[in-house]
Amino acid sequence: MGKKRIAKKGGGAVDGGEKARALSKIPKKKMEKAVLNVKATYNNILLTLCDEKGNTIAWTSSGALGFKGAKKGTPFAAAKAGELMGDKAKMIGIKEVDIVVKGIGAGRESAMRAFISKGFKLRTIKDSTPIPYNGPRLPKARRV
Repeated sequence: MGKKRIAKKGGGAVDGGEKARALSKIPKKKMEKAVLNVKATYNNILLTLCDEKGNTIAWTSSGALGFKGAKKGTPFAAAKAGELMGDKAKMIGIKEVDIVVKGIGAGRESAMRAFISKGFKLRTIKDSTPIPYNGPRLPKARRV
């Protein structure tokens, strides 16, 4: 009657082609020290590898690995993004890393752990999550 649909069974794992494509775009620049910026929102995990001046070298996110919807913000997706960033950093030749974490998402710690498990020397961890010091504006006074 029509086209037959084939449903893929997937446990939300990383697509092999997306990982290979991400690893193919590695800069030729070699360096020893870097800064890993982890931005953990409720919906996604963004990892950016920078040199000590703040220039971006490589980046990845859980969305770029093929996770969709609510799965992007999970610790599993963050761990996969951290492993991929670790592989990229190994190819660049990085040995020591400082980590700057920003945000309150679920994958903050798992992304860091997965990155460090690749064998890097951790120098510092800094949390730069913005904190409101005055709070939101109060509602206007009720007139009776």
